[in-house]
Amino acid sequence: MKNAIKLYLRYISVSIQSQMQYKASFIMMAIAHFAITFIDFIGVWVLFDRFGAIKGWNLPEIALFYGMIHMAFAIAEAGARGFDTFDSKVRTGEFDRILLRPRSLVLQIIGQEFQLMRIGRFTQGFIVLCWAMWSLNNSLSFIKVMLIIISILGGTFLFIGLFVLQATLSFWSVQSLEVVNMVTYGGVEIAQFPVTIYDSWFRKFFIFVVPLACVNYFPAMGILNKTDPLNSPAWLPWVSPIIGIVFFILALQVFKFGVRHYKSTGS
Repeated sequence: MKNAIKLYLRYISVSIQSQMQYKASFIMMAIAHFAITFIDFIGVWVLFDRFGAIKGWNLPEIALFYGMIHMAFAIAEAGARGFDTFDSKVRTGEFDRILLRPRSLVLQIIGQEFQLMRIGRFTQGFIVLCWAMWSLNNSLSFIKVMLIIISILGGTFLFIGLFVLQATLSFWSVQSLEVVNMVTYGGVEIAQFPVTIYDSWFRKFFIFVVPLACVNYFPAMGILNKTDPLNSPAWLPWVSPIIGIVFFILALQVFKFGVRHYKSTGS
């Protein structure tokens, strides 16, 4: 385990060093990611400036959802790029070479690239989250800060799990299926708002199938000290982020199943 962590940190170090060879390019890409997500939030602000609230939710409350989910996705996107582009490894036969190396498959794939430029999205999400807490005049106790951190980590693991599932589908489809992007990149857009604004069937899908609500909506109820319109138990916000980690572990088991049924390209 110690050697695996050491190797992973080495992978990250090499990846960052390679990106820093072109500092101007890195800075421009990071600024671009910040600007794109900032414009996205401007769209949310315009919506609330026009209508005031959506089903009882105001802009600072939505900003809390927005900030947490974007920070979680930024970390996942930065650290799990290897799984996000896994279909190309299967298509070109590179995965065969990975299989021959005496190291963990997951470690090799997840450590292939660490996209530091995603710090732009992370920073923008952090700024929005700070603004939300300031606007809400919400007293941040130690336990609430921990809940925010755990929720972001749970969301990170959940999104990495989705990238892993997308990679697994490549064993059968070769090309990553766009349906997975609907719950990864599309899931970020959905989780920017509380699940209570959606229809019942849609809400249940993102609670029980792809549990984005468990790493964003339910913890937000605890942070905001709000009574949940879904009548969830009071203890749920404090344990629901763990479901993101459970989802990731299950996704890894599905990936292992895919590896066992993988047939080489023959090249």
